Amino acid sequence: MGIQRTDDYETRRGHLAKLSEKELEARFWQLANQVVDPLLELARTHTSPSIERSVLLRMGIDSLTAKAIVEKALLKGVLEHGAGQCVWRYAEISGLEIVEAADNLACGEGWESLKGLFGEVKDNA
Repeated sequence: MGIQRTDDYETRRGHLAKLSEKELEARFWQLANQVVDPLLELARTHTSPSIERSVLLRMGIDSLTAKAIVEKALLKGVLEHGAGQCVWRYAEISGLEIVEAADNLACGEGWESLKGLFGEVKDNA
C-alpha cells in the first residue's frame, strides 16, 4: 500500500527537547523570518508601477489618484517601499483617512513626512 515510515520523531526533536516554551517561540519566529526574508527581497526588487497602482486600487483609491501617487513615488525614489505603504504610513502619521491621505500625496503634499520612514525622499517631484 504505502511506504512504511520509521518513527524517528524523538531523534529529530532532540535539539529542541530542552528548550523552554519561550525559547521555542523565539526559534519559531527566527525560522519564520528566515523563510519570509527572500520573499520580501523579491517583492522589493520586483515591483512595478502597474503592481503599485493595483495595490492602491484595492485600497479604495481611484485610478487617477493611484497613477499620480505612483508617479510621484517613482520620482521620489520610494516606489520600492510600496505606494500603498506610503499612503498608509502618511495616513497614520497625519491622522487622515486612507483616501484623504492618498489625495494629498497625489497633489504632492505630505511626502516630506515620509523621509524618516524610508530614508531619503527625493525632492524632485
